[in-house]
Amino acid sequence: QAQLVESGGGLVQAGGSLRLSCAADGRTFSTSAMAWFRQAPGKERAFVANIRRSNGNTYYADSVKGRFTISRDNAKSTVYLQMNSLKPEDTAVYYCAARVGLPQTVANEYAYWGQGTQVTVSS
Repeated sequence: QAQLVESGGGLVQAGGSLRLSCAADGRTFSTSAMAWFRQAPGKERAFVANIRRSNGNTYYADSVKGRFTISRDNAKSTVYLQMNSLKPEDTAVYYCAARVGLPQTVANEYAYWGQGTQVTVSS
């Protein structure tokens, strides 16, 4: 059973920064592309960023490009999301996801999910 555990969420003022972490079990991490999604109240879960397992290539949603950075530490089986210049519209529950194979941008392509971590950006 895959295990993904997010941490690092919290309350921050607009313009501030947060770093989210997602610790995975080693087997899942070593075979999976990783991604971050987010879900704001009353909205569908939306793609944020993903990272390829083999070469670390990344891809971002337009709404976060230039402000967020996804990275992975293979030795720690952990993926990160560095979020800078945060805006109130970034407020959401952020989820880590994993899938075997190439990274995708659609939530239902991911088989494994963490429990989510709340990020709140005040204006």
